Amino acid sequence: MGILPEIEKALSHMGIEEPTDIQEKAMPPIIRGEDVIVISKTGSGKTLAFGVPILGRVQHGGGVQALVVAPTRELVVQIAGELSKFGKGTHLRVEAIYGGVSINPQIMGLRGCDVVVGTPGRLVDHLQRNTLNLSRAKAIVLDEADRMMEMGFIEDIERILQASPTERQTVLLGATISDQIMRVKERYMRSPRTVRSVAHVEKEYLDQYYYDVQPDEKFSILVHLLQKEENKKGLIMIFSATRRGSDALARNLHRQGFNAEAIHGGHSQDRRLNVMSGFREGKSTILVATGVAARGLDIKGVELIINYELSADPEEYIHRVGRTARAGSTGKAITLLSFRDYDTFRDITHRFPIEVQKLEKEPFKRVPYDSGRRDSFDSGRGGGRGRFGNYRSGHNMAGRGSHAGGGRWGGGGRKKFPPRRDWR
Repeated sequence: MGILPEIEKALSHMGIEEPTDIQEKAMPPIIRGEDVIVISKTGSGKTLAFGVPILGRVQHGGGVQALVVAPTRELVVQIAGELSKFGKGTHLRVEAIYGGVSINPQIMGLRGCDVVVGTPGRLVDHLQRNTLNLSRAKAIVLDEADRMMEMGFIEDIERILQASPTERQTVLLGATISDQIMRVKERYMRSPRTVRSVAHVEKEYLDQYYYDVQPDEKFSILVHLLQKEENKKGLIMIFSATRRGSDALARNLHRQGFNAEAIHGGHSQDRRLNVMSGFREGKSTILVATGVAARGLDIKGVELIINYELSADPEEYIHRVGRTARAGSTGKAITLLSFRDYDTFRDITHRFPIEVQKLEKEPFKRVPYDSGRRDSFDSGRGGGRGRFGNYRSGHNMAGRGSHAGGGRWGGGGRKKFPPRRDWR
């Protein structure tokens, strides 16, 4: 495919010998220097598809000649690490640039580096400080471009593109083509070629199931499912809809004896990197995440995905389950479906060619769940506003009592509140 011998040797040492579908489609036009839009499923090998051709055009000591823009710090670190591995024998210097840390070491690192991988906001900071010079950039890569648009980075991306030569090569990668991506295509790309791979995981590699559950039994069923997986060696990812929910879920799983860690955008940079490193190395076997880990990150060995809560965006389901069954391996995805998820789940099954089988609930043991929220109970209204947004009354949750405070969860009048503990 016209790959430099030094890079080919590095790929061989990494055990990479045959191109994936999207690599076979995207690499030839990128190697030829064409502008390319890559629409591909998660886990398809996109980093290698753009990284190897881009590295082949860069010469050490010629200034910043290639820039990769990615939406999150974790993805930036991952891409920079992969590019360093691909270019191990080329002596090229790759620098990762992201926010949340001191800018001074990055300023030093940018001096003499050949390839930069960064988040939009921090890259603009460097441009404003004149510590990043893109005048010699031969190629700009926008990875997870659709997500960057969703996160509101369109103006930063345009500033980055405007700071680079008009004759550069532009490669754009994502799962979908939005109106804002079309704007970038029309303004900043030259007759781009579009290459596509399937946007979902093939059914022969991924088994998908769901349980129809009540909100108050979700956690107990989750613990039951995890206990069944205890003797298996694969990694497990559990997706929650909110930052607070993922923290609470990881905390409660710890109390049940599981080695679980949470990751989301509210954690510090160091904590997020340490959690991801520990999960990849198997120090923790369960990762509880929000959408921050649903896209882009390459985590090998994930055998089970559990959707504890669904996102309002149907497409995120595809990115979540795409964390497993990667590169020809098999995996399993289970969704704990409550009444609040019905509409989203219906959209998922209508929009994407997936086969999801319903499983009947097995007998399970009730275990406690502590949300840790001081506002879990509302004394002014017959039942406290609970974790799922409904008012907890004795009638609804315990099968007896009333909104006046007759049941176990009743909070009416001046009665003493029950402890912040819920049976899930």
